[in-house]
Amino acid sequence: MADTAFFGPGVFVFLRQLKRHNEREWFAKNKARYQTSIVEPALSFISGFAPYLGSISPHFVADARPTRSSLFRIYRDTRFSPDRRPFKTHVGIHFSHASGKDAHAPVFYLHLEPDSCFVAAGIWHPDNRALTRVRTAIAHDMEQWAKVRKKLILEGDKLSRPPRGFDASHPFIDDLKMKDFVTSVPLSEEQICSAKLMRDFVSACRKMSPLVEFTTKALGLKF
Repeated sequence: MADTAFFGPGVFVFLRQLKRHNEREWFAKNKARYQTSIVEPALSFISGFAPYLGSISPHFVADARPTRSSLFRIYRDTRFSPDRRPFKTHVGIHFSHASGKDAHAPVFYLHLEPDSCFVAAGIWHPDNRALTRVRTAIAHDMEQWAKVRKKLILEGDKLSRPPRGFDASHPFIDDLKMKDFVTSVPLSEEQICSAKLMRDFVSACRKMSPLVEFTTKALGLKF
């Protein structure tokens, strides 16, 4: 694996400034900086990760197209939000299952934000149907789920009571209460700008891949 620095410190300079000037006029004046410090290196990173992703699972996609790709849009959807700020102040890069329809499908994910960078994996905010399928898989395949949980800490929202239809005395009842099935590995800004970023990202994805594999198969998809 060749070491390559994809992102420079400019990505965090831009995001910090965007947080202070979250306005369309400011962004328009600085859009060229956004392209050179964020979009271009992000698309290069996505392309570089593609062969490593294929070795983890051939059914997940690294899409380096300029639009509708693995790089999330910087523009916020404000149609139904009281928060009218037009731009996100972080960068999100997702590698989803080829059959995934939205951001709530099983995924590998890289998050770039000043003082809050991380790699995440799993399934975030699944709909009720998907959530029930994952819970059912956990309830019925405790041996495999125990292997998944051995080295991973689950994160996300959780019910205060056991979900309807599941045994409150189940050995994994705390996991069955989860509304998200995600885990993460933190990264520093120095790691993001390091020539070893790809190594760190691939290592984190491989570490978390058992959770992605379990949730993917629970939804009836190939891994």
